[in-house]
Amino acid sequence: MLTELKREAYEANIALPREGLINLTFGNASAIDRAQGIFAIKPSGVAYADLTAEDMVLIDLDGKQVDGSMRPSSDTPTHRRLFLAFESIGGVVHTHSSHATSFAQAGREIPIFGTTHADYFFGPIPVTRKMTAAEIGDGAYEWETGNVIVERFAALDPADFPAVLVNRHAPFTWGATVAKAVEVAVAVECIAQMALMSLQLEPTLPAIEPELLHKHFKRKHGPGAYYGQTDSGPTC
Repeated sequence: MLTELKREAYEANIALPREGLINLTFGNASAIDRAQGIFAIKPSGVAYADLTAEDMVLIDLDGKQVDGSMRPSSDTPTHRRLFLAFESIGGVVHTHSSHATSFAQAGREIPIFGTTHADYFFGPIPVTRKMTAAEIGDGAYEWETGNVIVERFAALDPADFPAVLVNRHAPFTWGATVAKAVEVAVAVECIAQMALMSLQLEPTLPAIEPELLHKHFKRKHGPGAYYGQTDSGPTC
């Protein structure tokens, strides 16, 4: 099972440059086996072209490295913090994709203007507060990055908002699987690019109408969802 976990994490990591979400070695993906309390993550600083599934590093939820010859990603404590806080998620992705990161660096949420955004998020993509000097410099920077994300979600459901922009930093996304977290990362970058272009066309563009937001989000998410296929057969 842990071999399969490594494979899932590897496939997610190599998908990031393929999807245009990664420059150099910025970014990482992780997948968790909840039954064993172990997650697999990219090793630190290794070029994506050089990665193999065997290179993935295994970490338990106490932060102990249980397998792998290389050091794990420097963002490992952030991933661990999210796995601990959001118990329904199966994977985490971190990128520095250009358009989404532009919003993060500006400390701005990504406003919701249209239905593409509403297909994935039940509102604007949130941004964290700025980290304090103590949080940045106390030796636990990556863990504190996770803490400011968790703090931002005190009143938000991570299933309704499967991504966040870390202020001055970049996006993190998650999903029921790491493959879904990759999909959300692609969507976030697409949404960010469209939001920037929409603001260029109309700087005072208002947010999407609430009824349209509700319709598009709820047709894909929750007990009343009817988009896509089900085990009982096709839907209209």
